Amino acid sequence: MVNERQSLDLTTFAGPSGGPAVEWRISDSAVPYVEAVAAMEARAAAIAAGEAREVVWLLEHPPLYTSGTSGRNDDLLDPRFPLFTSGRGGQLTYHGPGQRVAYVMLDLKRRRPDVRAYVAGLEEWIIRTLARFNVRGERREDRVGVWVKRPDKGDGYEDKIAAIGVRLRRWVSFHGIAINVEPDLSHFAAIVPCGVVDPRYGVTSLVDLGHPVSMADVDVALKQAFEEVFGPAEARQREATAD
Repeated sequence: MVNERQSLDLTTFAGPSGGPAVEWRISDSAVPYVEAVAAMEARAAAIAAGEAREVVWLLEHPPLYTSGTSGRNDDLLDPRFPLFTSGRGGQLTYHGPGQRVAYVMLDLKRRRPDVRAYVAGLEEWIIRTLARFNVRGERREDRVGVWVKRPDKGDGYEDKIAAIGVRLRRWVSFHGIAINVEPDLSHFAAIVPCGVVDPRYGVTSLVDLGHPVSMADVDVALKQAFEEVFGPAEARQREATAD
């Protein structure tokens, strides 16, 4: 059976010809979650009003858990870190140091007003980023995110290496993706990640898979892969953000 998300024409997400490049921001210090959400909502509103450019914002959060629109209270097994209710799609997930979060604010009305295809575009972006480190990321029809087969753990075992959770307002996207570079994977044990309870499905990271890459390496790969799927992005200075 053909994977429908894999067969989508992702090139339709490239920005309109001659339009401005997407702004590319990188925060070097951990950004508090509430502050990040407020900034995203303000920027998304400005994009929808035609008052600001599209932007991709790369950052890390201090250790915390977020619950999406499908989140269940009993998926929090051990409240060791703060839990935030989020308007993004999905269930519970963990964010923290060593995980690259990319908040993506794009005007899908100008690009392609199709939520399912947009999620597939984000998956493709992640898969192309991982491929630059010789990691084969794969989609799963019954599980959102990007997965890596783990034959070393046993037949049928797979680990999630990247999560996706999005929200749209007036066809402008916000929230986005999270790739595990070198987080403390034990922090995922305090939740049922994304509602997945099958013991064959765990969580991994680039470093856990034996790829000792830096966050800066991942940032470069993310930008290159983003431009292949979504079109040009214009870099700006890295910015220090107060804790």
